[in-house]
Amino acid sequence: MTTQTTAQSTTSTPLDPAPMSVRGKLAAAWGSLIFLILYIDYFHLYQPGEIDSIRNGVIFEFEISGALMSVFFVIIALPGLMVLLSATLPARANRITNLVFTSIYIPLIIFNIAGTTADYVFYYVLTIGVELAIMAYILRTAATWPRTAAVTK
Repeated sequence: MTTQTTAQSTTSTPLDPAPMSVRGKLAAAWGSLIFLILYIDYFHLYQPGEIDSIRNGVIFEFEISGALMSVFFVIIALPGLMVLLSATLPARANRITNLVFTSIYIPLIIFNIAGTTADYVFYYVLTIGVELAIMAYILRTAATWPRTAAVTK
């Protein structure tokens, strides 16, 4: 807020509430999601036995291999690429891409709760809940993308 002070009065001008584009909203949501995913995965390492499990060549009951690491890369690359795609794709392709990738990604996020122990149920419900809320926002934003008025002659 800008304040101008004169000898006689003080006036305030409101901030300009410039609207954010749908592309900007979607890119911001995907950016938030990728940061959360990375930090949640990082904090997972603080759980007892996780680092020892990795040192023993196992991640979440799966033997560590090039194929597994490639799958993990694709899972993490999707939201990272969606930041770029949401900001640059034409509107129609953007809308479809966001609806499809979000719908595919929701089950992947929910899968993270599999195998959790009672001590960490609240943590996973909380973190997955926030991720799902962001994805619901993405779905709603893409699904309700405003249409331009039809030009009539």
